[in-house]
Amino acid sequence: MFEQRTPRSGLEVAGRMATLIFHGAARQTRKSHGNALLALGMAMMQTVILVAAFYFFFTLLDMRRAAIRGDFVLYLLSGVFLFMTHIKAMGAVAGADGPASQMMKHAPMNTLVAIGSAALSALYIQVLSILLILFAVHTMLNPVVIDDPVGAMMMLLLSWFSGVAIGTVFYALKPWAPNVTSLGSSIYSRVNMLASGKMFVVNMMPGWLIASLSWNPLFHTIDQARGYVFVNYNPHHTNWVYPILLALALLLIGLMGEFYTRRRASLSWFASR
Repeated sequence: MFEQRTPRSGLEVAGRMATLIFHGAARQTRKSHGNALLALGMAMMQTVILVAAFYFFFTLLDMRRAAIRGDFVLYLLSGVFLFMTHIKAMGAVAGADGPASQMMKHAPMNTLVAIGSAALSALYIQVLSILLILFAVHTMLNPVVIDDPVGAMMMLLLSWFSGVAIGTVFYALKPWAPNVTSLGSSIYSRVNMLASGKMFVVNMMPGWLIASLSWNPLFHTIDQARGYVFVNYNPHHTNWVYPILLALALLLIGLMGEFYTRRRASLSWFASR
């Protein structure tokens, strides 16, 4: 009567894991704000403020002619959307419930569910806020015309996936050095304000600058996304294969580190923190 039923097939295990991740994502969405609409509004406000700041910056310095020929607002949005999705996914996964958290005391819960829930919650909030912002721009400013919406969406998902992979590495390191990990994720977020290339057109950048930023997967996905968004732009110095390979490698390293950490984590680590 009180015995827990264990799934017997791989399909049952996958279905149970998907259900746990779904409910975990719903909890994660309401974690910072009890009202889901408020959480969505905050995500939209952050994106709008960042776009407005860049719009003012470009206008003040008369740099609008350095952008891609086309809708200038869409040019800004194409960079900010992918940047916010990448950073939010990284931060959500890095800050997910660890192996020594209170949630892990519940039998069905595990660290993989925590990672999946945080990643799915971040994607849900960002995609919904992007759709609402694009709808507002389309109805109140200019009609939004995207040359290849499917390709642009794939680059958005690739930005999210690479953020999840980097966040998994930080997540695996967090129990060992929480302060250093928090500082490292903050530095990575700040560096990407410029290193992501969202303020620049890569085809117009000098070669030495492209070489110094090509390590960043977000640098590639933003430039590739603009190739799908604008009909008259063709990326020459970036590709989408590198972010996939790098994200897969980092995800594998992160999961291996998480497995090692999970077997050794103890509540006593956090007793004095």
